[in-house]
Amino acid sequence: MKTSRPVAASLAVAGYVIMIVPILFVVATAFTGGRTLRFPPEGFSLRWFEAALNYDPFISALLSSLQLALIATVLALLIGVPVTLAIHRGKLPGKGLVEGLFLSPLIVPELVVGLALYQQLMIGLRLDNFPVLLIGHTVLMLPYAVRVTGASLALADPGIEEAARGLGASPLRAFFTVTLPLLRPGIFSAGLLSFVTSFNNVPLSLLLQSRDFRTLPVTMLDYVQQSYDPMVAATSTIILAGTVVIAVIAERTVGFARIFGGINR
Repeated sequence: MKTSRPVAASLAVAGYVIMIVPILFVVATAFTGGRTLRFPPEGFSLRWFEAALNYDPFISALLSSLQLALIATVLALLIGVPVTLAIHRGKLPGKGLVEGLFLSPLIVPELVVGLALYQQLMIGLRLDNFPVLLIGHTVLMLPYAVRVTGASLALADPGIEEAARGLGASPLRAFFTVTLPLLRPGIFSAGLLSFVTSFNNVPLSLLLQSRDFRTLPVTMLDYVQQSYDPMVAATSTIILAGTVVIAVIAERTVGFARIFGGINR
């Protein structure tokens, strides 16, 4: 099959190669039977997966990352969904400005956000590390909640909501029986993206976490600085496999293409 845009197709293929090949190297290294990170791997073994699953600092950090990502995702959705409704369905003045404000964490460097939170909340107000880290992650997740949920709402026909109200449904009942089911795919997709992004975050977590609460990506980074064995590669492979499984299930149940198709509308 020939393409009318060979340059664009070549750039797309090059981009896929640049993104995928390093991941394949990491996955292959995770199955090595050797004692160091090297490619090609020395034999085949599952010893490093067993070591990763039995390494207490990784398990403890995994639970901390899951806790942080789950709470931050829920908070981002609780804030982002009403904001999305106000932007797309309400009579909010300066809608473009409000939407730009909630999307701004995408363009502001995470270290800048982390430094501001550290100076204003941890030093200024003397808050503990976890609340500040939670606030930072929630702020970073807000663009996903607003943008992806807004894409789902853009695909919905507002006439359905108007028909429900015209038939006597109160605004609250119309929201729970009509609007919320229409938003459910977008909320699910936004929650999944937010959770994965928060779970894998390094810059903000590295700056704001404490000794008592450490996330898995930062713990893995510290481990690499001290040891050069393939256990980190095995841990990365486990996380990658889990992410792929979640993405496949979400695609089968929700359909990312349908939701993300509305982002450009």
